[in-house]
Amino acid sequence: MNRANKHLPDIFKIFLSEWPLWLLIVAALVLGVVVYPQLPEQVASHWNYRGEVDGYSSRCWGAFGIPLLTAGIYLGMLLVPLIDPRRQNYEKFAGAYRVIKAVLVIFMTGIHLIVILSALGFQVPVDKAVMTGMSLLILIIGNYMGQFRHNYFVGIKTPWTLASEEVWQKTHRLGGRLWVAAGILGLAGTLLGGPAGGLVLALALALAVIVPFVYSYLEFRRLSK
Repeated sequence: MNRANKHLPDIFKIFLSEWPLWLLIVAALVLGVVVYPQLPEQVASHWNYRGEVDGYSSRCWGAFGIPLLTAGIYLGMLLVPLIDPRRQNYEKFAGAYRVIKAVLVIFMTGIHLIVILSALGFQVPVDKAVMTGMSLLILIIGNYMGQFRHNYFVGIKTPWTLASEEVWQKTHRLGGRLWVAAGILGLAGTLLGGPAGGLVLALALALAVIVPFVYSYLEFRRLSK
């Protein structure tokens, strides 16, 4: 029996312990079945920064696409520790990893609900709802980012963080603060609404991504000397 097979019972236990998450995914699929006959042939699936529809999908995708995608993301995150060469490090941030899985499932389910309500004719402030959800998602991930331990799938993965655990830890401490700040700025941008609010969130997130990338390189060079 290989090492991955030895961990399957643990993965199954985690799956059972996280029953609210997959129950939420199942509930989203059931909602899709219930409303499917009432959905139009073309379902709005993308909105611009003004909250205007600029993309459509099929009725089938509108009803089931996002829940199936959510299920795939959740199962992928459940199985990733089995194949990561640094799988033992996942135990060191198991709590943070569990929170990240939960907020992703909740966020995706919220997007699915927005799509369904919009398709059924309800007036949903899509731009503000999505911006609020994204800002909270970024804020929560940032709050736990400092707990992430060296691995190949979760976190800020640059050549330099993957090459050095010290660079990884320092980059994630900085990145966590920047992501929290980006989430807060995104929530402030939600109050502005429209293009200005979207620009605030986009710029904040861009800085939260670019600064840790550059910092990891500079820190790696400093430690190498």
